[in-house]
Amino acid sequence: MTPSDRIRISSNTDTTLRGRGPPVRRALAHRPEPAGGAGALSPVRVPVRGAGAVGLSPVPSLGAAPWRRPGPRAHAGPVIGTRLARAALRAHRPAFVGTAVAALFAAAVVSSSTTVLTATSASGVSAADRRILTANGVGDIAAVLLIGSVYMSIFVVAATMGTAVTQQHRELALVRAIGARPGQVRRAVVLQALAAAVPAASAGCALGGGLLAPFWFHGMVDHGLIPASVPYRFSWLALPVCLAVAVVTSTLAAFLCSLRFSRLRPARALSEAATGRPGLGPLRAPLGVLAIAGAAVLSVLLSKQAPQDANAGAFLVLILFCVGAGLLGPRLIGPVAWAVSASVGRFGPSARLAVLNVRAQPRRFAAAVVPLVLVVGFGLTKIALRTTAHHVTGSAGSPGEVWLDAMGTGLYACFAAIASANTLAMISLERRRDLALLRVVGSQRRQLHAMAFWEALVVTATALLLGTAIALATLAPILTTTFGSPLPYVPWAVAAAIALATVALTATSTGVPVGVAVRGRAIDAVRG
Repeated sequence: MTPSDRIRISSNTDTTLRGRGPPVRRALAHRPEPAGGAGALSPVRVPVRGAGAVGLSPVPSLGAAPWRRPGPRAHAGPVIGTRLARAALRAHRPAFVGTAVAALFAAAVVSSSTTVLTATSASGVSAADRRILTANGVGDIAAVLLIGSVYMSIFVVAATMGTAVTQQHRELALVRAIGARPGQVRRAVVLQALAAAVPAASAGCALGGGLLAPFWFHGMVDHGLIPASVPYRFSWLALPVCLAVAVVTSTLAAFLCSLRFSRLRPARALSEAATGRPGLGPLRAPLGVLAIAGAAVLSVLLSKQAPQDANAGAFLVLILFCVGAGLLGPRLIGPVAWAVSASVGRFGPSARLAVLNVRAQPRRFAAAVVPLVLVVGFGLTKIALRTTAHHVTGSAGSPGEVWLDAMGTGLYACFAAIASANTLAMISLERRRDLALLRVVGSQRRQLHAMAFWEALVVTATALLLGTAIALATLAPILTTTFGSPLPYVPWAVAAAIALATVALTATSTGVPVGVAVRGRAIDAVRG
């Protein structure tokens, strides 16, 4: 840390910092008081003069001792990082529970996909069964399931871990202001990710191998994709794969989320924690535009190919659109949410308050919308392909193909639901003090619940609009080459079911945390 990065603080300011939040308070609990205005987490304890003796900063457990350097600077980093990590885990339990749930589900799906792939490619399978597996494309199906589950696991775990770290920016800025070094902050964040991901990945591997993988395997047997003579075998290869996906993804996401923020000067970090980061960064916006442009160009090219080639490239178009939507985030979702909220704001004061919340926090609500856009886009693409084929030809495909599509869509829907529910719940719980202030000035609990419902409607409408646009752009080349028309056929009952399921998810993920946040006396929440 350079001298300019240190902020001299008085004892009164230190007392204020100790009361700002549990992570800051716990991180400072065993540290010396600031001596002469130096940072409390400084690795060199400054001598102070008191009662005729020169010693360390007056800490009851240390007493007076001669001035000394407490050893190499490297020893202070791990201790402080560990204390900060423990304090954050205790203070932000809901956020890390959500991250652990995401890692658990991701590990279960990756474990089951790996197990099915190894079971169907084992050397003990007879030649006759091998021919049936090859004819049904079981190896390709298992590989696609594994690749898709790894992609969704990376997306969901990174999104939930990133949101959990973003919620701590204010507290991390405070500990930077009192002397913590950037490396200590990053180490604390990575330790948090490890504490949440390692147990969850281990449990998810056992859950996937013990429950989900047998269900998948026997379902494929029942639908004629796998011969009944092929035995189910659990593969221990699933454990390192699960740990690699969940642990590496969560720690890397945590490190990247804290990297830039930890390098900021303390005053700038405090300002950005209060107002949010302006812009998308030098790489995120160009990459997002490039992904969407690439998806559009690929969609046009596929519309001129044979139906089989168009079907093979459709998944890549969908992934590129979703990656672009995730990278652009608030810049893409913000205008759509603004247009949706403009019509919602006419339905009373609770609706207007919800509109103001969405417009004031576009980056946070965009983090909840992106997973929903992904599941709506993917689900509509898969469902519309089957319903259009049945409408035009009278057949949606073989029972095995329909079952596989339903399973894949359900899994991706669960991934997106976990990511979106975690984000919405974190946003709602983070506003506990704001909700308490609204109650102090006269708002009733039912009005706050109504506000949460209108917020859920804005998020749902935004996700449905963008997800439908992505699905139509993905389906256009496939339907044009196969049926001669780019427009799909989706029954109204199916469309209504997708919309109602999305509303139920967002309303529950927003309403339940708000209900928890408004319990008790409002003045206690304001003071706390």
